[in-house]
Amino acid sequence: MKLSQLLKYVQVKEIIGNTDVEINGICTDSRSVKEGDLFICYAGGKYDSHRDMLEITTFGAVAVICEKKLDCPVTQIIVKDGRAQIARVAQAFYNFPDKKLKITGVTGTNGKTTTCHMLSSIYKANGNSVGVIGTLGISYCGKFIAPELTTPDPVFLYSVLADMAECGVEYVFMEVSAHALYYDKIYGIEFETAVFTNCTQDHLDFFGNMHDYAAAKKLMFKSGRYRNAVINSDDDLGVALISSVKNAVTYGLKNPADVFAVDINESVDGTTFVLNLTDELYEIRLNLPAVHNVYNAMAAAACAKLSGIKISVIAKGLSQLKTVSGRLEKVAKFNGADIFVDFAHTPDGLEKSLQSLKKLCKGKLYCLFGCGGNRDRSKRPIMGETAAKYSDFCIVTSDNPRFEDPYDIISEIEAGIKKTGKKYVTVTEREIATEYAIRLLEKNDILLVAGKGGEDYQEIMGIKHSYNDNTVIKNIIGD
Repeated sequence: MKLSQLLKYVQVKEIIGNTDVEINGICTDSRSVKEGDLFICYAGGKYDSHRDMLEITTFGAVAVICEKKLDCPVTQIIVKDGRAQIARVAQAFYNFPDKKLKITGVTGTNGKTTTCHMLSSIYKANGNSVGVIGTLGISYCGKFIAPELTTPDPVFLYSVLADMAECGVEYVFMEVSAHALYYDKIYGIEFETAVFTNCTQDHLDFFGNMHDYAAAKKLMFKSGRYRNAVINSDDDLGVALISSVKNAVTYGLKNPADVFAVDINESVDGTTFVLNLTDELYEIRLNLPAVHNVYNAMAAAACAKLSGIKISVIAKGLSQLKTVSGRLEKVAKFNGADIFVDFAHTPDGLEKSLQSLKKLCKGKLYCLFGCGGNRDRSKRPIMGETAAKYSDFCIVTSDNPRFEDPYDIISEIEAGIKKTGKKYVTVTEREIATEYAIRLLEKNDILLVAGKGGEDYQEIMGIKHSYNDNTVIKNIIGD
């Protein structure tokens, strides 16, 4: 594609050089530049890629989009904000693949992953070809791409959407993070349906306060971004959205809603309930425990209903989803006790999972968890207090300490636990902590291993070491 063609979609301030050059690819990472690339520079929070001009041009970039004049031998397209141009250029370069797909975007603090996988199962049961983009990776048409970000950066996102369209995918279900909304990584996509699950404390290391975090979530519902909306009527931000969002279908258990559930029965092996889907009734069987999965199922059902899928097919699709990796996943049984792995890494997520398991536990409820390093520190004591409040015994350990000292993180968690006066233990090494917790188990007990979910690594000092809670647990018990 000629650079001149792409520039139709760029907010240009000045052009220096020839725009009749052929563009073979788009790049924003100087380490990945290829011959014929258009490189887009921007000043990030920690790094300014304008500094990399020598490397960028040496490796073959034929043009750059930049925020200031540079000393380089290739065509320069000067813009006000380089980051803001990335999605515009990517969308055009890949020939607007989003227009060939019906895309549902799911945003919220918790529930995004499970809701997307429920949607995938429902639409597959309806005979549709689907793709999923999110925390557990990207999957479609027998292909799988390992996860990097909840919502991929625009260049990669649009390249994937283009391949999905080429492969015959009809529906795409993607998680949309608050960061992606804030940076407008999803610029240009008009979602068939925009889903809001909830808004509770997370990412305050980036957003600073709940007001700004909620404001980022609201960007999912700005004019022109969606055709239909599905909103949780039991969430405070959801209630605020309902009054301003057009074409909204609501779901909930406490406040009036278009979609709700009754006769909910929970067990460690799943949940049953009667779904009222805009006045259509059907019994639903989930292989996933906990009331918060009833909420996820209601959101997915509402989306499917908007696509014209029959309630019987919705029920079939939900029942065919056996598990979602690391989402309150029952992974093993030991000494007559059940062991669950869950991604719960926020105060609200941990509380909901522990509350659900507490109702099902006939013995002692154990909770093993930690908090990530270089992230929102304010939630650490809150999670400590939450874990102690709802479990009988806590084992505090490392999560992804990143560049922080694990002992410092654990100490901040302990401050919350000590408020409750409950007994607990700290074991810094996660694998050793997991074995310790498993050896405590007796018949009818439940152990929740929380925080990492389906992750296959533990990040320590910038290095991602191979680590998976499920694998570690099975190795310990010899399964």
